Amino acid sequence: MAAHRRPRQRSLGGSTARTAATLVLAGAATATAFDGTGNAEPRLTPAQVKAEVDKLYQEAEATTETYDGTREKADAAQRRLNALRDEAARRQQRLNTAREALGTFAAAQYRAGGIDPSWQLALSSDPERYLDGAAFAERAGERREGAVARVRGQLREIEQLRGAARVELASLRSRQAELKRQKRTITGKLAQARDLLERLSPRERAQVTGDVSAPGDASGPGADTGTASAQAGSVAAPDARAAAAVAYAYRKLGSPYVWGASGPDAFDCSGLAQAAYRSAGISLPRTTYQQINAGRRVSRSQLQPGDLVFFYSGISHVGIYVGDGRMIHAPNPSAPVRLAPVDEMPFAGAARVA
Repeated sequence: MAAHRRPRQRSLGGSTARTAATLVLAGAATATAFDGTGNAEPRLTPAQVKAEVDKLYQEAEATTETYDGTREKADAAQRRLNALRDEAARRQQRLNTAREALGTFAAAQYRAGGIDPSWQLALSSDPERYLDGAAFAERAGERREGAVARVRGQLREIEQLRGAARVELASLRSRQAELKRQKRTITGKLAQARDLLERLSPRERAQVTGDVSAPGDASGPGADTGTASAQAGSVAAPDARAAAAVAYAYRKLGSPYVWGASGPDAFDCSGLAQAAYRSAGISLPRTTYQQINAGRRVSRSQLQPGDLVFFYSGISHVGIYVGDGRMIHAPNPSAPVRLAPVDEMPFAGAARVA
């Protein structure tokens, strides 16, 4: 038998060897790309970051205004629910008292009962006295019937109150669920904006957020109180209440922006407007889309210090006009309460509330 021979390996040579080497290099390049170095995300320019961050902030602020309105409705629902529960508790206490009185009468009637009234009359040693007592008992019985009717009425009223409380509780829970959804939307957009800003250098970030004010400038964070007071005092407001609102806004320069906040140490945009006019003795609604209807509309050419100025098509931002084409507002989480030109954002309208 012939021995089995192992086939001889062919060596790679010429063009075959070159093809194999090319494939190996291509594979290495592909592996490198999958490691991330070949598909690096293009770096956004500061201008691109600013555009995207401004968009995210504007969307977050629109949702913040909706959140503020929802929270106001939830607070009102909670107050109504508490009032219904308190009233139901008071009615229940009165019902318990009435039931106790009826129970006492029922027990007395049970102890004295069992003899037919005609026999009681026949066996009585003093029929006239018995008849007087029977008449009194009849009148007492009528009063007891009235008491029973009142107890039944109280039961119906309490059940109605409890039904109203159940409806209010369902409304409150719906508002609370809505608040959670809105909060997730706001925090998500703010987190995206924060992530974009963190990709920039400190200098670029300052340019994007507008935090480029010189020390002592009353428009920036850490504004000098004396400078701010002097500027507020120089504002020619049309009346005392507008002047008080403007003065309050100047005192809050440099305060942080916190969505949903209305002072005294942090604000969102409508929270600042509300707090400023509250200090002047005027109660404003909580949200921008309510505040624009809280006073008389004025055109941009008629603006006076103290007027509220609104921005964007959805009326999602507000500032307090202080004259010379400037306003004080709470811009966004990356910038504190500060002075800014009115033409910094798309103008949507103005209202005079003082």
